[in-house]
Amino acid sequence: MKATDGSDAGGRAYGIVVMGVSGTGKTTLSERLGAQLGCPMLEGDAFHSAENVAKMRNGHPLTDADRWPWLDRLGRAIGEAAREGGTVIAACSALRRVYRERLRTAAGVPLFFVFLDTDAQEIAKRMSGRKDHYMPTSLLDSQLATLERPMADECALTLDARQPPETLVAQTLAWVEGR
Repeated sequence: MKATDGSDAGGRAYGIVVMGVSGTGKTTLSERLGAQLGCPMLEGDAFHSAENVAKMRNGHPLTDADRWPWLDRLGRAIGEAAREGGTVIAACSALRRVYRERLRTAAGVPLFFVFLDTDAQEIAKRMSGRKDHYMPTSLLDSQLATLERPMADECALTLDARQPPETLVAQTLAWVEGR
């Protein structure tokens, strides 16, 4: 487990964004964090336009131009939910630093990023076992090529995605509580 420097929620409204490439377990961890904290969980995939989903379903990676409106919609929703309830969890790939900055700006509340990291072979295995998800395994290489791991000056925690969800929840909560 590795934490980097960042802001403190300090009792204010904030969001926890579980990030990483498709198939790392973002939704699972986000749902469990939301249940543990008794707060809303936003699925980033639900904020994609129909055009973005169709593009990915057909094996075409998104461009930054495709992503900006999606990140703005999700960021605004994170901010609104946090201001209403104090805390919100969101699952979002947030692959590049500029995407994380875009989410922060749109949210207008402190965001804590939890990066689920593991090797490409494990991710491909998980992706191929999923049913009813539009993201094909063929896009994994483009996601990994786009990925910019959080840097030391970002408010981010890197966790091993191979750990059991209960362990990931405990590690995340301990980190956020210590901020």
